Amino acid sequence: MGSRARLLQGQGSNQSEEEVLFDILSNRRRRYAVFAISGTEEVELGDLAERIAAWENEQPESAVTSDERKRVYTSLQQSHIPKLAEAGLVDYDDRASVVRPQPTLEEYEVYMEVVRGREMPWNQYYLGLSGVSLALLFAVVTDAVPFDALPDVAWLAAVVVAFSVSALAHTYYVGGTKLSGDGTPPEVEIEE
Repeated sequence: MGSRARLLQGQGSNQSEEEVLFDILSNRRRRYAVFAISGTEEVELGDLAERIAAWENEQPESAVTSDERKRVYTSLQQSHIPKLAEAGLVDYDDRASVVRPQPTLEEYEVYMEVVRGREMPWNQYYLGLSGVSLALLFAVVTDAVPFDALPDVAWLAAVVVAFSVSALAHTYYVGGTKLSGDGTPPEVEIEE
């Protein structure tokens, strides 16, 4: 059975693949789990719980209390990891308390950018930048004041610089949104 079919099988066939995945990733704790599990061969549930508790409380793992860890562990064990396993994103060995990522997880990396939270919608940003560039082009071609003060090449250079700076910012900003277990999720800022 293909990964896409497996994702839809356990979640009800009346939803699209995207709806199922967005539902799964709509929960912050599950997003954190996916982030922590990705790029690893396996993760012990206790270690996963401690890492997620640290992220949720925006503190180093060494500062996580046993109550914080236990709350996260219980919800992962009873709800979140089984839901990820049912969708085919992870394998969960409940006897060994070990979670392993499935190749399916990498296929859905693109959705993480969409559900990450409060980040900038880059597609809308670039659409707006394109609109501003078109308006600038129109103003330069019609020699509108004050756009006639500089040569056309200067305005072209300004547009190229705007897109270049935006692309660099986008690359830097989104660079940490891959589904990799290194570091912390983009939503978390921990001062150690």
